[in-house]
Amino acid sequence: MKRILFTGGGSAGHVVPNLALMNELKYTHRISYVGTGGIEKTLVGKSGYPFFQVDCPKLARSFTLQNLKIPFRLQRAKKEALSVLQREQPDLVFSKGGFASYPAVWAARKLKIPVFTHESDLSPGLCTKLIAKKCKYVLTSFPETAEKFKNGKCVGSPIRKEILNGETSRARRKYGFTDPKPVLLVLGGGSGSRALNEAILTHFADLTKRFQILHLCGKGNAAREKTEDYLPLEFESDMASAYACADVVLSRAGSNTVFEILALKKPAVFVPLERGSRGDQVENAEYFERKELCTLLRESELASLPAVLFATLESKRLKSALAECEITSGTPAVLDLIKAELHSAGASV
Repeated sequence: MKRILFTGGGSAGHVVPNLALMNELKYTHRISYVGTGGIEKTLVGKSGYPFFQVDCPKLARSFTLQNLKIPFRLQRAKKEALSVLQREQPDLVFSKGGFASYPAVWAARKLKIPVFTHESDLSPGLCTKLIAKKCKYVLTSFPETAEKFKNGKCVGSPIRKEILNGETSRARRKYGFTDPKPVLLVLGGGSGSRALNEAILTHFADLTKRFQILHLCGKGNAAREKTEDYLPLEFESDMASAYACADVVLSRAGSNTVFEILALKKPAVFVPLERGSRGDQVENAEYFERKELCTLLRESELASLPAVLFATLESKRLKSALAECEITSGTPAVLDLIKAELHSAGASV
């Protein structure tokens, strides 16, 4: 049985696509994971995969004395990752990026283990730029991103299979939505989503006149009680049902979420995170707005949220563009490349 070690972390966006691939490979390959003690440890741990913690330091984008400690902490992380890979002896390392992945990729390169990495955003992140030459492939969600690397290959965004298989009528029964009014799904549970949650409460009366609202608000953010037209949930593991019940979606513009929504052909208003960000969400949203596949609303424009949501839901041009959109899950393409690499390696032994 071939062994694949996955790595990536720092945010859910660096972990969830890995899980989509791991869940497809777990019956035929031995899967393990290297990451920090952050969200990847929680998500991977819940899924039952062997997890090895290597605490890689994160570079602060503004000057701080903590950055002076990075070389020493990184050296220790690299040694720990090397020890893990020597014990696990993977046949392939798959990185989803983020600072948490660097030590494992470095160790794989030192041990001459092939590495694939996947970049979700339109503009490559710092880690992708640092490890690109250490990888056999830099896989990407956007074709324009692949063109920036000699070893780039656009495969799309890995999406969990179950997300694409929700059933609308069953989902609406699950959440108790019996009114003929359309359903607004609000993805306000991620970090940086406070502005979305506050906007829903500010415009609550106007929104509930036109919508039934499923509000994934995040832990401790349920500021209103459940009503006939409003259901706040701190967390929802069944995202297939959440998406299936929705007629329109309000969300930040993290790449993985954007590709899920577009693959499901859901009209959406994206409010990209700008403060404290390198600008990747703005680029993602602007890219798809130019293709008329979404509505872009800046955080400074949230006062117009109800009107923008109504217009998005009723836009025939948007629905026509979504119907013709060819975005699908990148999971099959990534799996094909992984299996081809492992087969090739096995044949050459």
